[in-house]
Amino acid sequence: MSSRCNHLEQIQSVTPSAQGCEECLKTGDRWVHLRMCLTCGHVGCCDSSKNKHATKHFHATNHPLVQSFERGENWRWCYLDQTFL
Repeated sequence: MSSRCNHLEQIQSVTPSAQGCEECLKTGDRWVHLRMCLTCGHVGCCDSSKNKHATKHFHATNHPLVQSFERGENWRWCYLDQTFL
């Protein structure tokens, strides 16, 4: 695992796309935890959720950075460098 991230310049001032997983809300599915893309604001469900929409968003867009969208959690993750920020 890398100890640093080289993609911090891609962080934007974003507005969350939804108050839950955007795709799960549309289909009526449930999620476990939420992640918000720091490039565009997409809110998707985590890899512990059956649909893994946050990771699918990364693969579709190549937006590398997400942060937890859970109350009381304050961390960020870079998919490309596989590291917490």
